[in-house]
Amino acid sequence: MRSVLTTAALVSVLLTATASTAQQAATDLAQALQKKYDSIRDFSADFVQTSSSGVLKRKMTERGTVVIKKPGKMRWEYKKPPEEKLAVSNGVRTYLYVPVDKQVHVTTMPAGDAAPTPMLFLAGKGNLLKDFTPAVVSTPPELPPGTVALKLTPRTPQPEYEWLVVGMDPATHMLRGLLWTDTQGGTNTIVFDRLKENVQPPDSLFEFKVPSGVQIVGDVSAR
Repeated sequence: MRSVLTTAALVSVLLTATASTAQQAATDLAQALQKKYDSIRDFSADFVQTSSSGVLKRKMTERGTVVIKKPGKMRWEYKKPPEEKLAVSNGVRTYLYVPVDKQVHVTTMPAGDAAPTPMLFLAGKGNLLKDFTPAVVSTPPELPPGTVALKLTPRTPQPEYEWLVVGMDPATHMLRGLLWTDTQGGTNTIVFDRLKENVQPPDSLFEFKVPSGVQIVGDVSAR
């Protein structure tokens, strides 16, 4: 009986040590990624975004270019297919313009440094160790092969996503892709290519003027 208890205690110690080592590895990787991302003022890239709804399981793939300038400035240009659209944020408001619909959806960006959406995480909002619990996971097949994957679970539940997986180059910690699941069970993946750091884009790139004859949905004071 004593031998059984001793063995059980040893297994418990080993499991605790393994869990502690894994958590430390995740913390170290999160710190390295945060340090890398803090050194980047802006970046541009080509991207492929794939979305799958949780209910209908309908998959949609979009492509385009993105320019991000911290803090909070973004420009996503989606090319065909399925339709052209433009998402622009000046750090105060975000504009989503779909020319074929003749509409622009305007929202006000949240105040503070929190990252309530994965897009705002890219724009320099949030802190990996303060806002998330990190864990090293196997690289999902949706992300580029050879990348290291870090799963980030928000310490405070978020309305738009449950968790976020960041894929990065293991040597340089350069961002290669994002994967997240929303509260409806849908999955979203963004994979970056031809990423360039600190290209110094002008602030004018992140301003949006509502075209004449286009309906504003949301913040109507934005015209």
